[in-house]
Amino acid sequence: MTKASDLFIQCLEEEGCEYIFGVPGEENLDMLDSLSRSTKIRLILTRHEQGAGFMAATYGRHTGRTGVCMATLGPGATNLVTAAAYAQLGGMPILMVTGQKPIKKSKQGRFQILDVVDMMRPITKFTHQLASADNIPSRVREAYRLAEEEKPGATHLEFPEDVADEQTDSTPLKPSSARRPSAEAKAVRAAVTMLEQANSPILVIGAGANRKMTGRMLLQFVEKTGIPFLTTQLGKGVIDETHPKFVGCAALSAGDFVHRAIEAADLIVNIGHDVIEKPPFFMRNGGCPVIHVSTRTAEVDPVYFPNLEVIGDIANAIWQIKEDIVPSAGWTFDRMLAARRAELAHAATLDGDARFPIFPPYLVRQVREAMPSDGIICLDNGVYKIWFARNYPARRQNTVLLDNALATMGAGLPSAMASAMVYPDRKVMAICGDGGFMMNSQEMETAVRLGLNITVLILNDSSYGMIRWKQANMGFADWGLTYGNPDFVKYAESYGAIGHRVDSAEHLPDVLRHTLATPGVHLVDCPVDYSENDQILNKEIKALSAKI
Repeated sequence: MTKASDLFIQCLEEEGCEYIFGVPGEENLDMLDSLSRSTKIRLILTRHEQGAGFMAATYGRHTGRTGVCMATLGPGATNLVTAAAYAQLGGMPILMVTGQKPIKKSKQGRFQILDVVDMMRPITKFTHQLASADNIPSRVREAYRLAEEEKPGATHLEFPEDVADEQTDSTPLKPSSARRPSAEAKAVRAAVTMLEQANSPILVIGAGANRKMTGRMLLQFVEKTGIPFLTTQLGKGVIDETHPKFVGCAALSAGDFVHRAIEAADLIVNIGHDVIEKPPFFMRNGGCPVIHVSTRTAEVDPVYFPNLEVIGDIANAIWQIKEDIVPSAGWTFDRMLAARRAELAHAATLDGDARFPIFPPYLVRQVREAMPSDGIICLDNGVYKIWFARNYPARRQNTVLLDNALATMGAGLPSAMASAMVYPDRKVMAICGDGGFMMNSQEMETAVRLGLNITVLILNDSSYGMIRWKQANMGFADWGLTYGNPDFVKYAESYGAIGHRVDSAEHLPDVLRHTLATPGVHLVDCPVDYSENDQILNKEIKALSAKI
């Protein structure tokens, strides 16, 4: 016979679990004791459950395997809610394990007890209370299967104290092997026919295409056909964005240069579209036809109702289309490529502006020049995300981690920490606004304790800058969004990290090179000047792009 908590850990080991991120509580102590004897799984103790959830989700995003996190009942479980939504909307596989009071006999009344399973139901793919030790293997297997199945997302198991202490003769189940179905041949043929008959087709690469083999097939397709491509924010890096056929990232909702490229198309191939992202284009009756290529059928709404759907494994579908298609001599992409040239020319007028505090386009350029091609930047959420999505060419997949789904603040630092754990030999930088950084800044201690090598770049404007930008855009007075900050250098040092402060534009590249080349946890306090955000992003870009 085996203790239930020992069996639970054995099941996680069978699934290939490497880490459990979390903040254990009293109701997790059986599981914690069993985990202490595991030689395969490492506990990563964090300072807040939200940080643990963000780290688990980022582990899943990088590896495609389920990241595991744990928390106690009640407040521990509620602290995982934002991370659950982050993973669910962002397509990152995680399993959350929360404790609970004994369910078969309890003398504590309702103290700390919430219906956590019901709470998790709207924001997970699967949530279940373990009521019997005998069912642990099948429930763990099901949680993993659903977390990793397209579209990946969040799963949850509640593990009550008395169940964790039970004895059982159940044993772990081995993971199953499953292959996604291939796209149907007639749908592929129809897509090829539409492409060959078009005059100016374009590819839109979305979140669902951000898979290793899909990126490889898409590159081969673009190389064979020469068809230009753009990305959504979550599609960045699927193909190297220094490619001559790249025409931009749809970071702004409308009116950007990339939207002029889309308007020049008479056929859009939308690859890996996910409705959680703001659409890079709006369909209308009688307008440009759209081919939907995805693992799932399209979710139809008033602005998205594709003419043809190619459903199945995306990489395989693109390979089939590539093998069948004959590039047309009549295709023309001049207007699309002209829009991209105009965007680059505009960026070049801005990214050399060495004012201080630091100008966002200059900042993006300096970070790109400092980071190697496989370096990973992890963006928190703020107006700087738009600048990086537009102006930072991603060279590889999952080297620009941003959240264009839940778009929560507070994930930048934990995301960078998990990235450094998955890829210890690569350069990793968290890029956070002062507001987002402070939401999970306590994880600096975790990063130091783990001996990670990361740079944390704080863009300091002493305000919630994204909302101030929106406030200005809506014509409201600048009010209610400013605050004070700690001395970030001393704050870093109090955790045992190394603090730096940028004091001029010329100083920034030197600081970045130093922190990336020197081991340890580095925090860089970088004052930024957002005064022209509204003028450039809301007015100037729209005016210039309209002339193309």
